[in-house]
Amino acid sequence: MARLLMSLRHVPADEAEEVCALLREHGVDFYETPPGRWGISSGGIWLNSDDDTVRLRARALLDDYQRERQLRARAEREDRRRSGEEESVYTRLKQRPLGTLLRLAGIILVLYLFSLPLQLLW
Repeated sequence: MARLLMSLRHVPADEAEEVCALLREHGVDFYETPPGRWGISSGGIWLNSDDDTVRLRARALLDDYQRERQLRARAEREDRRRSGEEESVYTRLKQRPLGTLLRLAGIILVLYLFSLPLQLLW
């Protein structure tokens, strides 16, 4: 019986491809189901074997890969921040002042509408 190794909901395509390549490289027998057309099913990477040793080995490979990917993503973000490419609220306000102010006004409006019932009760 097949076992789900990884759900593909909110997983970038490059990450799914890298995980499949990693499993192929280590000789883990798996198959991939694509996400549904209308977003009802998310798709996944399934192990063909029901053997616990295969499942544990695949899980360890996936955990190591995700740890490395997390460190790589954090390092890339830190590099972008140091070089000034990382977009902050200030740079966004400087580049697109009208859009940023409209979003801020929308947030304030939503907060006011949510607090209105409490204000009416007092």
